[in-house]
Amino acid sequence: MLPQGKYTDSRKEGRKEGTSAAKLTEDLSKQSVEPSASIKAVWRSPLLSSSPLIMSRLLPVLLVSALVCLARLGWAQPVDMRAELKKMQAAMEELKAERREMSVRLEASEKELREMKETPKVAFAASLGGNGLVKTTSGNKDLIYREVLTNVGGAYNPETGVFTAPIRGVYYIRFTCNGPTDFPRSAVLYKNNAVIQLIAHEQESGAGSDTASNGATLLLQQGDTLKMVLWHNTQIWDNSNHHSTFSGFLLFPM
Repeated sequence: MLPQGKYTDSRKEGRKEGTSAAKLTEDLSKQSVEPSASIKAVWRSPLLSSSPLIMSRLLPVLLVSALVCLARLGWAQPVDMRAELKKMQAAMEELKAERREMSVRLEASEKELREMKETPKVAFAASLGGNGLVKTTSGNKDLIYREVLTNVGGAYNPETGVFTAPIRGVYYIRFTCNGPTDFPRSAVLYKNNAVIQLIAHEQESGAGSDTASNGATLLLQQGDTLKMVLWHNTQIWDNSNHHSTFSGFLLFPM
């Protein structure tokens, strides 16, 4: 049960709100406006937005007021039903067009997501390893990088030293070549056992050691192979610190 003071205040508030609603109805009935404008004026009245209590008490009064306004203005200003119907139809067509556009965008996003999920992840890195020198004086020699650091997707074969592109795409390939500087050093990237793609080569320059490197983005077809070759009469060196490496990864499919 509400305290006596609050109950008395509520009744006073109700009488005040009823008077305000009646005045609103009278003002609207005197205005020469369209029925739709009258309804909007009623519903946008500050009385409805002041509090839930006021809304619950004045809602029946305002609905009756709106109907009275419509009745009084209906004969003086008849509504063009055909025009209103055309407006509604135009709005519906606009909504349908927006829905079709959203469907197209959604399908495109789903397709892109499927392609991303289906694209294999490819990245590898390996070093010659060991603890010594690889040298050839009797022809070229294939380099096999046996110590695998990364081989996501399994496209690199540490038994043969060959990388095979799993899909058509753009790949970034890089390699380094370390060795004593008292003898020429080399590391040459071959594609499909025949075409030279990149070369790291240094002539002898006295005592000491040095590292050469090279790298580039390559467009590879599915099944293309890459391998490193030590040229005739050159050398390369590595140990557990991975000075001489062969690495690459897929940038994006094509």
